Amino acid sequence: MNFDKEFDASGLNCPLPIIKTKKSLTDMESGKVLKVIATDCGAVKDMQAFADQTGNKLLASTEEGGKYIFFMQKK
Repeated sequence: MNFDKEFDASGLNCPLPIIKTKKSLTDMESGKVLKVIATDCGAVKDMQAFADQTGNKLLASTEEGGKYIFFMQKK
């Protein structure tokens, strides 16, 4: 999937992946896509909840080799 910016939250535990994802989205334009890489399994539920609460769109969520990959589109 195409993305405009990438943030690697590997090694960070809840709630840091969400907090830093929020900060990464701040300077992005509406409609742009952020790729987030996380290793905390809690990020799976947290990213969906974050998207629901903020109005950003979680386009995809996958797991590859112990890493969780998310693509979030800024509202």
